[in-house]
Amino acid sequence: MMIDAAVKALVQMFSPPFRWVLLKSAGLALGLIVLFAIALDWLLVWLATAGANWAQSMFGVSAPAPISIFIWILSVAAGIGIIIGSVFLMPAVTALVGSFFVDEIALEVERTYYPTQPVGTPLPLPRALLEGAKTALLTVLVYLIAVPFLLLAGAGAVIFFLASAYLLGREYFELAAMRHAPVAQAKRLRQTHQSTVFLAGLLIAVFVSIPIVNLATPLFAMALMVHVHQRIRTKEGRGYSRAPSGIRLR
Repeated sequence: MMIDAAVKALVQMFSPPFRWVLLKSAGLALGLIVLFAIALDWLLVWLATAGANWAQSMFGVSAPAPISIFIWILSVAAGIGIIIGSVFLMPAVTALVGSFFVDEIALEVERTYYPTQPVGTPLPLPRALLEGAKTALLTVLVYLIAVPFLLLAGAGAVIFFLASAYLLGREYFELAAMRHAPVAQAKRLRQTHQSTVFLAGLLIAVFVSIPIVNLATPLFAMALMVHVHQRIRTKEGRGYSRAPSGIRLR
């Protein structure tokens, strides 16, 4: 089931309706990454300058060489830190970016592969943004926790990968389910099938770890989770669709 869903998601990413969404989401993701890099570079340069000024005031002008070497080391470290930080924060960026386009992606998948099923109701943008922002902040928190473990034989990378799988899998499944059910019911459905959702999240984590390709993460992740959600509904032998007065089981 999972391999078939992943293949369908990958194939549909190259369809004409998805191309425009891909351009928009990739452009927004790149823009956020560039803004992050600029802000981080500004912060590190300011810290280096402030540190140099403090060192000169403390030790006088008799030690310019050590200070210059120190600033150079900080500059190199800043450049490496910006690159690594951009790579590791890509899950957070794509989680936030994806919240803008989830309904366009989900609607296309539902119309293409599930024409006999009722399409979901678009999520209010504030709700989608809230879910994306929560996941992005949690991902940043996990990144900060994992950083000290990066020196321990890559333990930090493993921690970050598994956490990304859980967080991204949870977000995109719930966004797919919320198109057909209230928030509380969507979250219960995810908890009931948490092993399946986590397995799908592992595929998303692999996808988001591939440079350049990861700009398309929102398309792949949402399309994948729409398939997973639909198949869970089929497996349970029941469905649900929104009505003006609430949720109607059928």
